[in-house]
Amino acid sequence: MKIIVLIKQVPDSTDVKIDPVTNTLKREGVKSIINPFDVYAIEEAVRVREKLGEGEVVVVTMGPPQAQDALREAISLGCDSAVLLSDRKFAGSDTWATSYTLSQAIRKIGDPFLIFCGKQASDGDTAQVGPGVSTHLNIPQVTYVKKIESLDKKKAVVHRMTEEGYDIVEVPTPAVLTVVKEINDPRLPSLKGKMKAKSAQIPVWTAADLLCDADKIGLDGSPTRVMKIFTPTPREGGQMLKGETEEVAKKLADIVKEIAIG
Repeated sequence: MKIIVLIKQVPDSTDVKIDPVTNTLKREGVKSIINPFDVYAIEEAVRVREKLGEGEVVVVTMGPPQAQDALREAISLGCDSAVLLSDRKFAGSDTWATSYTLSQAIRKIGDPFLIFCGKQASDGDTAQVGPGVSTHLNIPQVTYVKKIESLDKKKAVVHRMTEEGYDIVEVPTPAVLTVVKEINDPRLPSLKGKMKAKSAQIPVWTAADLLCDADKIGLDGSPTRVMKIFTPTPREGGQMLKGETEEVAKKLADIVKEIAIG
């Protein structure tokens, strides 16, 4: 029984750089971290294994060779094993092509019980990959999970966060769960975990290993294109209106009229 965690290595939020030619994130030479929401997914997967007393937590990511650092960190946090999906053919994948590639990896791993993801990645904020994986695998999903109320080998009862509160959802397994930070408090790496992470053998799977359809990966398999990325022109300084409420309201109305007429 496999408890799978899908993570992404992202640029540190203070060091995001865009390649103006390719319109993609610059990753080489840029400090990277595990996507913050994915840390909660890792913790919850480990807790599920501990609660059930069985299962193997497998962490998976797609990226360049340096993404092994994120996988080793995940192992230090309690994951049992890791797999890196890395191939030049994956370059330029949008969320649809990425979710297809990850779903192929899950099929290769086999025996999925629960698949955990963070609710979204900090470098894209689309929240599309988790739902995309569930679509490719044709299994149910629950997004924005804030609590697992109960769990057995056949189903899970979870709380799904909403703007008004939360929904209680019963979902059969296997299923994809995307989690929010309210779900737990992630643990720190243990010494034993760090030692295990340092010596772990992490296999690297290519498009050929995953039996990927060439038309569904990378740029060719991506139905969306980023046409242009640019830094917005800084706004000019605003005008501060001071005085009593009625006086300020009159000044504001005069300004609006002047703009409308002019």
